[in-house]
Amino acid sequence: MAMPPGEREPSFSEQVGAAIRGSKLGHLDPSARPTPGALLGAMGGVRGLVESLLPGILFLAIYATTREVWLAVVVPLVVSVGFVAWRVLQKGQPVLAFAGLVGVGISAAVALITGQGEDNFLWGFTVNTIVVLVLLVSMLLRRPLVGVIAGALTAKPHAWRTERAKRAVAWRATILWLAVIAARLAIQVPMYLAADAGAAGAVEALAATKLVMGVPLYLAALWVTWLMVRTVLDDDTPAQAEEPSER
Repeated sequence: MAMPPGEREPSFSEQVGAAIRGSKLGHLDPSARPTPGALLGAMGGVRGLVESLLPGILFLAIYATTREVWLAVVVPLVVSVGFVAWRVLQKGQPVLAFAGLVGVGISAAVALITGQGEDNFLWGFTVNTIVVLVLLVSMLLRRPLVGVIAGALTAKPHAWRTERAKRAVAWRATILWLAVIAARLAIQVPMYLAADAGAAGAVEALAATKLVMGVPLYLAALWVTWLMVRTVLDDDTPAQAEEPSER
């Protein structure tokens, strides 16, 4: 569709910035003091936490008590469908719930095809590997991802690239997230291999470890990242993010 006269097509970086500001992260002010409430909001609130944690908890509880792969993966899938339907019926924002549903659905499909409970985690390993690659590529391109995201949330999205202190923080924060995701893989992949080899209790241990190294670890990393970014962005005016419509 042709652009109206006098308007130009947004650049790729501008489109990325608009997408970030329209997400839950768009409601964060990187220069403000981090609070538990703001961090909770970035994760989608209490509902978002429940939607993130409950499928994994259900898998662990059902598999540990029944050893039935199909039941352990189908019940979380049905619950995830319910989360999406609930948000749609309430005319809310179903994006996060739908993303969770896609992940749970792919994981369930793989486990049902192979009949192995540990294969429920293969999709998560794939996603983590992709994230590691994206972080590495952003660093190779000298555009560390955390700097891009934090910049998009301010009125001066490219300022961090022109000031040494901000560049340093962007690099350190990106390395922090690289370490977090890499640690998940380094710890969980050997546990998966042990489960695949038939080690007793390995699937349950892997499921529990994934829960511990999931939302709690991400919240801790987000808190530290926010503290790091805040030290160099406290002189920037936050960009105005449009409140997503509930209609």
